[in-house]
Amino acid sequence: MKPRFLTHAVRLIALAALATSLQSRAGETPSCADNPKITKFDAPHAGKGSGPANCYNSCPGTEPYNNNVWGAVTGYYIDAKNLYHGFVRSPGGTITEFDAPGAGTVAGSGQGTLALSINAAGAIAGQYQDGNNLYHGFVRQADGSFESFDAPDAGTGAYLGTAGQIINGLGEIAGYYLDESSVLHAFVRAPHGAITEFDAPGAGTGMFQGTIVAGPAGSGLNGLGTVNGLYYDASNGVHGYVRAPDGTVTTFDAPGAGTGAYLGTFGGGINLEGTIAGGYTDSNSVLHGYIRAPNGSFTRFEAPGAGTEPFVGSIAVANNDLGGITGYSVDNNNVGHGYFRFPNGGFKIFDVKGAGTASGQGTTPWAINMGGEITGVYTDANNVNHGFVRGPDFCR
Repeated sequence: MKPRFLTHAVRLIALAALATSLQSRAGETPSCADNPKITKFDAPHAGKGSGPANCYNSCPGTEPYNNNVWGAVTGYYIDAKNLYHGFVRSPGGTITEFDAPGAGTVAGSGQGTLALSINAAGAIAGQYQDGNNLYHGFVRQADGSFESFDAPDAGTGAYLGTAGQIINGLGEIAGYYLDESSVLHAFVRAPHGAITEFDAPGAGTGMFQGTIVAGPAGSGLNGLGTVNGLYYDASNGVHGYVRAPDGTVTTFDAPGAGTGAYLGTFGGGINLEGTIAGGYTDSNSVLHGYIRAPNGSFTRFEAPGAGTEPFVGSIAVANNDLGGITGYSVDNNNVGHGYFRFPNGGFKIFDVKGAGTASGQGTTPWAINMGGEITGVYTDANNVNHGFVRGPDFCR
């Protein structure tokens, strides 16, 4: 039976967060013409040198990935030596940098710590690459203590291992691992540490085929333990799946999704009711956003201004329990733009001031919390990444 009391409690928390945000504006009542405040930030030791064109998530600088209900943000930054480090930003703006014990420190290697998800208690999940280029999962508690973990069947060679992706309010962690043959498999880690591995039906068994948990952007693990993700089949086609807490896996394809190699349906965020917001590529490689209801029905949408050429378009990355969705669109010049989609289907497009306007630059939201705050990254004209937090929309 669905725990409706839990759904109701979460919504009350969300409404309380909204009320607190309203009160914090000195009694001012926002109008529908207001654009929410966007706060920009950088980790203190983030690299500031120019990156190569179209560097995306590997550009130097700061990359926020997830925020919790209280407004804390976690992510990673890349320093001047091309090493990765985790950070957590408090609701007040204080940034704490950290490294997982055992993270690699070879300059220029891309080794280090990727913090990817934060829950309401302040626990952070992620992964790190050690000095031998092997990946391990970790959880960092709010007091700064660390615990690393490895999926039982994860490979032990370079560039193999375990990727922790998402942590929910119960302390469950979802992620994936690469085995000794470089095949992908998903897992769920219980709060006490037991790891359950699983594969979606139809997942391929060739190199870099298999099953992935969606995320960390958007949180492909909800508060009840339901997991959302994607899998690559034996022909490298892409399909979505949802795994119930009892282990039942249901696969799906968005209507209109392409069926060729690397085309198809990508998972995204999943909220407490089981609604999934994600994206798919059609037969022409154009991206489209979708919403999949718990009953399996689909709603397709396009963000205003989204491109219509191959490899551009709209994608949803995260949704909250009140029905708000965030994501980004890529125009025909390959520039990214953020959006908030209201529960009624209306859109508000936004660009962070200072975002670049060349190919591979722009604004990329990664997460939305229950209060409606959005966090993500913008890439400037020098191909350097910076973090942002956008306040909630109160209208529509």
